[in-house]
Amino acid sequence: MLFDRQKQLLALLDAHKGEVGSLDFQKLLFLYCQGIEEKPYEFVPYKFGGFSFTSYADKRRLIEQGLLADEERIWKLTEAGKASATVAPLTRMKMDQFATQYKTLRGDALVAEAYRRYPYYATRSEIAKRVLSGDAAALQKITAARPVTNSQGLFTIGYEGRSLEAYLNLLLTNGVTVLCDVRRNPLSRKYGFSKGTLSKSCEGVGIRYEHLPELGIASEKRQSLDTQADYDQLFLNYERSSLPKQGDALTKIQQWIAAGDRVALTCYENLPEQCHRHCVAEALEQKSGEKCTARHL
Repeated sequence: MLFDRQKQLLALLDAHKGEVGSLDFQKLLFLYCQGIEEKPYEFVPYKFGGFSFTSYADKRRLIEQGLLADEERIWKLTEAGKASATVAPLTRMKMDQFATQYKTLRGDALVAEAYRRYPYYATRSEIAKRVLSGDAAALQKITAARPVTNSQGLFTIGYEGRSLEAYLNLLLTNGVTVLCDVRRNPLSRKYGFSKGTLSKSCEGVGIRYEHLPELGIASEKRQSLDTQADYDQLFLNYERSSLPKQGDALTKIQQWIAAGDRVALTCYENLPEQCHRHCVAEALEQKSGEKCTARHL
């Protein structure tokens, strides 16, 4: 069973004759997605421009299913992959038109096109000065697209209902420099949010990942939370019995902020009032006074 986004990925590759180099295909996928309303993939600013972690996770799955060739530097359809590259006729028509438009654009020229059109996604590029050599206006737009953050701060964020890329972009646009995971057990069935993948993804976009499991709540205490009153009682117990014992962990976060970092506390729930991270934020506010007011992303 394929997700719709995976079918679109295969079909876009098929529209480009079934074989494209890795950097070129990532840029083609990026440009295609920016041009349609319902985007199958989201992207983050990365070393070579817009990058989708999810597309590469899908590539690994599609290789396992025999739909893509097991090649590191190219995206290549197998015969089974070609047979599975089926999308709605109107979608395929748009893909074919896109493939015709970008048929001859590859390498640095393709990268430069993506950078000129979408400068935010080039803000962490390691090759922008080379591929845009002589184009001062384009380089200036990239500089202007970088978030301006010159002060310390405290934030909280949940990943419920968000893709990894949307989550990271929210951190980046708010200038977060440290992501502090306050889950007791940092595992998730949602792609991108288990500790290993999340920490590597953060590192890739220049955000330091820290895990303070002592600030978490044991999973058995989080059962049967049906109403806001249930959550409120859980958090009241947490604030009374657990949080006061975590002075060292709170001091660590205070020190990061005092050093100039913009720290985001993270857990699962989208609504801060349904997550213990708001208790941690309030404890930090009380310890720091007016110097530390949390913003919930």
